[in-house]
Amino acid sequence: MTENTAKIENQEEMPTSPEALMTRLESLGISYDLHHHKAVFTVAESETVDSEIPGTHCRNLFLRDRKKKNYLLVLQNTTEVDIKKLPAVIESAPLSFGSADRLWQFLGVRPGSVCPFSIINDTENQVKVMLDKSMMETEVVNYHPLLNTMTVAVTPKDLIKFIEDCGHEAHIVDLSDAKPE
Repeated sequence: MTENTAKIENQEEMPTSPEALMTRLESLGISYDLHHHKAVFTVAESETVDSEIPGTHCRNLFLRDRKKKNYLLVLQNTTEVDIKKLPAVIESAPLSFGSADRLWQFLGVRPGSVCPFSIINDTENQVKVMLDKSMMETEVVNYHPLLNTMTVAVTPKDLIKFIEDCGHEAHIVDLSDAKPE
């Protein structure tokens, strides 16, 4: 790893490096496929990268409600949600997107690199992890490993194993009631 890999935009060091994440996965007996690629920040930008990587491609929404509770919603790229309908589905107050500062504070990543693996940095259990039921019914799921220049493929079962090892509960939610009209 180069020195720059563990540094980000404003030169703050990441709380957990991608290499430390891989070591943690290996220590848990989680097998994974690692793919390196150009930086991608949106689902649209990732389409060319995704076409080269087998499995279900996913996106992550870092949300907060009016009571300042944090949520990480992890869902398939193809799953559509209306953020106004989500509170009824996940039993929260009205939601908005968490700020970049809040994302860094609670998950230790920058916009474009949000992923379920970032829960490794939430040692005080301040973020509730919500997993798309349809995503969890697939064979392989793909996420950035804390940086958006790589993608890691794991099984949904191993994703849950990782989340639980980080001291969090993996809440599997059916998002069909949150579809846009």
